Amino acid sequence: MLIEFTKMHGLGNDFMVIDLVTQRLHLTKELVALLGDRHLGIGFDQLLIVEPPSRPDVDFRYRIFNKDGSEVQQCGNGARCFARFVQARKLSFKQRIRVETASGIITLSTDDYGWVKVDMGKPKFEPDEIPFTPKTITKVQNSYRLNVDGTPVTLYVANMGNPHAIIKVDDVLTAEVEKLGKAIESHPAFPERVNVGFMQVMNNRHIRLRVYERGVGETQACGTGACAAVATGVREGWLDEGVDIRAQLYGGSLVIRWQEGYPVYMTGPATFVYEGVFSPEGLMAGAGLKFAPAQPSEEHRSDEGHHYHE
Repeated sequence: MLIEFTKMHGLGNDFMVIDLVTQRLHLTKELVALLGDRHLGIGFDQLLIVEPPSRPDVDFRYRIFNKDGSEVQQCGNGARCFARFVQARKLSFKQRIRVETASGIITLSTDDYGWVKVDMGKPKFEPDEIPFTPKTITKVQNSYRLNVDGTPVTLYVANMGNPHAIIKVDDVLTAEVEKLGKAIESHPAFPERVNVGFMQVMNNRHIRLRVYERGVGETQACGTGACAAVATGVREGWLDEGVDIRAQLYGGSLVIRWQEGYPVYMTGPATFVYEGVFSPEGLMAGAGLKFAPAQPSEEHRSDEGHHYHE
């Protein structure tokens, strides 16, 4: 059995995208990890899965897996690639689609220039919404002082479908992203782990950002991380409210806009790289593992042919 896939990226944050509307595949953590291996598989920061919706008021279901095989709730850069993928594959002819994710419904809109605008929903800042358990941690207004390997670190927390810790730094180029990111990502105060953003405020409409993503490490760009950083900056008065903010990442820039009480809107590009096929049986056999084919309940109506969303 051969499965078709597409390789895409959003500002260098790279993805493998699989259509499971017209194909069927039983995904396991082991298979995802093999696909994510840049030497033995395809290689990616995240695997994006397009599935039929489970409810009538949305167009698709959107699932995201890290390269270690763990499933996560949201991925902003991936959402833009998702929108362009379903159009290119003619799974939808809409310019505006509603998509269900593990963290809720998001709306994706495309323009004639290949850019995608994503309604990312409202940011959440309360500790139990992250989740964050700062039982013995000092809180100063909206910030927290977290003990990281014996060193106090001031950070902010936000959830944009994924949990984020945001650290304001003087210079992202000299920030200890690898050391602090790794330590905070798996800190006991974050029971579901956390993405760690290092934000430098250039002016009230421009930030620079580096993100250490849970289960991945530092990536070229992180859409939910940019949204969390801008929302935090607006909330703290560092950035202007209700206007376009440029979030500059290693892979390029995103445009983020947030006004308190409203959703965060993210706009940016999505790029196709190549298409190909892979053999799940071959990958699993090469690793000495047994491949389990999709069961009838997992066929997603594949034998009915293509399902277009008008």
